[in-house]
Amino acid sequence: MNSLERVIKTLRFEEPDRVPVYPLVSGVTRQLVDATYQEWATNADVCAKAYIKAADQLRLDTICTLTDLSVEAADFGAQLVYPESEAAHPAYDTRVVETVEDYWKIKPIDPRTGTRMAEHIKLCSKLVEAKGQELPIVAFTFGPLGILSMLRGQEAMFMDLVLEPQAVKYGVAAITDTLMEYYDALIDTGVHAVMLDTLFASKSIMSKTMWLEFEGAYVKKLAERIHDRGCMVMIHNCGNGIYFDVQIETMGPEAISFLHLPDDVSTPRELKEKYGRQTTLIGHVDPTWIMQASEDEVRARCQEQIDWYKQGGGFILATGCEYPANADLRNAEVMVETAETYGVYP
Repeated sequence: MNSLERVIKTLRFEEPDRVPVYPLVSGVTRQLVDATYQEWATNADVCAKAYIKAADQLRLDTICTLTDLSVEAADFGAQLVYPESEAAHPAYDTRVVETVEDYWKIKPIDPRTGTRMAEHIKLCSKLVEAKGQELPIVAFTFGPLGILSMLRGQEAMFMDLVLEPQAVKYGVAAITDTLMEYYDALIDTGVHAVMLDTLFASKSIMSKTMWLEFEGAYVKKLAERIHDRGCMVMIHNCGNGIYFDVQIETMGPEAISFLHLPDDVSTPRELKEKYGRQTTLIGHVDPTWIMQASEDEVRARCQEQIDWYKQGGGFILATGCEYPANADLRNAEVMVETAETYGVYP
C-alpha cells in the first residue's frame, strides 16, 4: 500500500495497513538542499526539490505546500521581510491598508500573473508531476480574513471589525474573489486537496459568531468551489479552542489539522467520539515541545495519540503546526518510525 492509498483509506474512515504520518515539515526542508530561507520560499524549483527530498528521506505520507502565511498578501502589495532563519512576514512599518478608506481600494487580482501565488501554483504542479501518484499533494493557503490581517495588521483590523464592519467585509469579499481563481489554478495542477488556514476560528482569538460573520460566510463559498471541482477541502488551525463545529458546518472538510482540542470537548477521547466520523483528524503533537523533547518522549507522545485516535481510521499522525524550521529532523524521523511500527492496524 503506498501513501496515497493509505491516506485515501484513512479519509474514508477505514483502517489501512497503518496510521499515516506527516510531521508538517516546511521551512526545515531547506536544510536538505542547502538553500536560504528566502530562496526556498520564493523559488518553486528549489522548494519542490526540498519537499521531494524530504518525502523520500523521511518516508512521508503527504506533502503540504506551506511556505509562509504571506504568499497571497505579497501579491496584494504587502512589502515582505525575509529573515535569514524564519518565515517571511509583512513589514511592520508599512501596510497596504493604512486607513479605513484603503479597504475600499482592494480589488480582485489575477493570481496567475502575480509573483508568489504564481510561484506556488508552479510548485504544486512540480510536486504533482513528481509525487502525485504516490502520495497526496495538499496546497496550503491562508484564509481570506488572515490575508486581510496581513494587509492591515491584526490589531487595527480587530478594531475595524467593530467600528467599520462593512469596510472589512468589502476587503474580505475582494480577497475571496481572488481566492476563487487561485483555487481553480491550484486544482488545475492536480493537487488532491486545498488546505485553508482559518487562523481566527478559535476562542483564543474571536467569538464563534464573529468568525461566522467575517470569514465563515466567505470560506463556505470557497469550500463549495473546491468541492465542485472534485477536490478535497482541508483546514489548518493551531488556535486554542478551535471551532470544529461551525467549520464542519460551513466547509464540510475532509480533514482538520489542529494543535489544541476544540472548544466543545474536554479530552482527546471525547474529540474522537464526537468528531471522529465527521472529519479526519490531523495532529496534534506540539511542535514547540518537540524541539526540546527526547526521542523517547516523542515516541511515547505519538503512541499516546495513536491510542486515542487510531480506531476506525480517520487519523493522520502529525505535528499540530509547522515542524520547527531550525530544528534537527531526528524527531520527525521518530514520528514516522512510531507510525510505521506502533501504528500498524491488526
